[in-house]
Amino acid sequence: MTVEPQQRFVKSQRVQISYWDWGNEGAPPLVLVHGGRDHARSWGRLAEELRADYHVVAPDLRGHGDSGWTPGGSYGLPDNALDIVRVIETVGAPARVVAHSYGGSVCLVAAGTYPEYFSSLAVIEGTHSLNPPDEERVGPAWVRRWGDRIRSFEDQQPRVYPSLEDAQARMKEANPRLPESILPGLAGYASRPVDGGFTWKYDLWVNGRTSMEIRRSELPAFWEAITCPVLLFVGGESHSRRRQHPNPERHLRNSRTVEVPGAGHWIHHDQPDALLNELRPFLAGCGDAAE
Repeated sequence: MTVEPQQRFVKSQRVQISYWDWGNEGAPPLVLVHGGRDHARSWGRLAEELRADYHVVAPDLRGHGDSGWTPGGSYGLPDNALDIVRVIETVGAPARVVAHSYGGSVCLVAAGTYPEYFSSLAVIEGTHSLNPPDEERVGPAWVRRWGDRIRSFEDQQPRVYPSLEDAQARMKEANPRLPESILPGLAGYASRPVDGGFTWKYDLWVNGRTSMEIRRSELPAFWEAITCPVLLFVGGESHSRRRQHPNPERHLRNSRTVEVPGAGHWIHHDQPDALLNELRPFLAGCGDAAE
């Protein structure tokens, strides 16, 4: 039987964070963390499959879904990592965590900084950082380029889709593997009504991140501090594979990588059964205390 999750809120760094709760509060907590420009309800099928065994919750990252927007655009990895820690504190630490894309990068930083909050971590294509490039020194030129980009958001207007069907078509264009059955729900929660149609809920400024983001070469220092088991997923046909770290297992003390055939970047949409076949034993085999 499908259960409609309950929406709850928690404050983190003065930002209101929305999260969805599928119940079963006496079970071990399982936190599902979406990627950039996505939202918590994209985990619906996975949450339904796992809620019998876990207390499943899924937050909207700051600037996404129904979570608050930050003045000035503080959307870096450390900012988001503290939000995830706050959610885990709310539902019970340590927690099992499954995270996708940018959410995976966030959770790898969070798990290295606060390892006692994680009993296990599964990351779907999330071993990357968007900026700054390793070869580029952070200095006046970098900050100016970042500043010019983020200031340009002040004059941008979000695209308006005349109907939800048009929004669904844009989602399908981004990921042709998306099942038609889940498109209405995904687009419905991802958008809000405005004059003339619908816009996406996420803040345009999430694309700016922060001027002092953690560099790609600095990420392994966080990974090496993680104490829980880590399961990494890559899509066999993902366009994002080139952005992933070439050998993250070298920096993780207890990890393995699974390649999922026939999947792109959104493995939880493209091949949910294959993902669950790997996730179930991994989650079941991880204790409720950080090792």
